[in-house]
Amino acid sequence: MFYPEWLGLFSSAFLAATVLPLSSEVVLTALLLDGQPPALMVLIATVGNVLGSVTNYALGYWANTVVVKKWLRISDAEFSRAEQRFKRYGTAALCLAWVPVIGDPLTVLAGVLKVRFSWFILLVTAGKCLRYLVLAHAVVGLW
Repeated sequence: MFYPEWLGLFSSAFLAATVLPLSSEVVLTALLLDGQPPALMVLIATVGNVLGSVTNYALGYWANTVVVKKWLRISDAEFSRAEQRFKRYGTAALCLAWVPVIGDPLTVLAGVLKVRFSWFILLVTAGKCLRYLVLAHAVVGLW
């Protein structure tokens, strides 16, 4: 069985993981309050959000830094600072990919720096899934 709301959740989660200023949490909350199954909603939101982050990674991986800086609207100095911080904290910085404002640029930077894709997927998925689980628990209680 398929519901259009699920596509809406997936789409909002996907687009929210890019640099578009969207909030998939609002859509997830509305669906949970509407009685949709929490585990399925968390799964759909997580998959959509992770695939959006993979898109960011791919853009960073294949685009040159001039394009990335223009896309993220950051200066050369800001890009250098972000790159230095990412290198200082290493791949573990991707655990913060779920954090608003800094998370999306982190996933682009991971692509620019050619972070191993398996680590990227593991850490980004863990962080984003945990965020949605906590939200679902706060809204309807999961455990």
